Formats: sequence, structure tokens, C-alpha cells
Amino acid sequence: MNKLIEKTLKSLKIEFLTVWILTILLVILNETDILPVGIIADNPRMDFILQTIGILLVFTFIPLSLRLFNQSLIKRIKLLSTEKAIISYRRWSEIRLSLLFVAAILNLSFYYLTMNTTGLFCGLMALLSTFFCIPTRKRMLKELDIIKNEEK
Repeated sequence: MNKLIEKTLKSLKIEFLTVWILTILLVILNETDILPVGIIADNPRMDFILQTIGILLVFTFIPLSLRLFNQSLIKRIKLLSTEKAIISYRRWSEIRLSLLFVAAILNLSFYYLTMNTTGLFCGLMALLSTFFCIPTRKRMLKELDIIKNEEK
């Protein structure tokens, strides 16, 4: 079981770092003008549409990802056997992180397309929400109610 826990934690940590690396890569590509910047800045209608989509994504995905994970954890995961619970925990952690990643990447892309700071603020909110998803052994064992015999 410890092997499965360590494997799951390693995968979740890699996925968490990948989210941040891809986001930083997007920012670098835009800041160095490799990707186009401000191409929709002169179109107020498209600017409004993209900002509305970005705001709705953030205000939907952040509470959904955090609340959905909590509800699935309480109602379903804790009722499973330990091995199945760990596998389900990983799946729900990936879903939660993916929702936040989509909101962050889209909003940062909208910011660079329109140069409207609303996208920047929404993207940063989604990225900051990923800190609630940092995978640690202590958090995983606590959330799954796994009693650990050894202190680590």
C-alpha cells in the first residue's frame, strides 16, 4: 500500500509542477513575442466576449473544483477500499487540477490576446487556487482517513 501511495503522490506532484511549468511557458512565449500579443485589442466586442467567458470560467471552475473534490471525497472515496480510494483520490485530484489549469491558461491567453487586465487577474486567481491542490503525503492520508503507523 505504501508503494501505491508513493506512486500516486509522485504522479500528482509531477502533474502539479507540469501545470505551473506550462503556465510559465505560456507567459514566456507571449512576453518574448513568439506568440502574438494584443491582436484582439482593437475589437471591443470580441474583448467583451472573451472577458465574459474568462470571468464565468473562473467563477465556475474554482468553486466547482474545490467543492466537487470535497463532496466526492466525503461521499464516495471514503467508502471504497483503501487501494480503490487511492486510485479514485488521484483521479479526482487530476480533475480538480485540470479545471483550474484550463481556467488559468484560457484567461492568461485572453489577457495576451486583448491586453485587458481582467484576464490576467482571473488567470492569477485560478493559479493561486492550485495551491489548495498541492499534493502531500500528510494531506492525502488525512483526507483518505488512512491511519499511518510510522511517522514520516
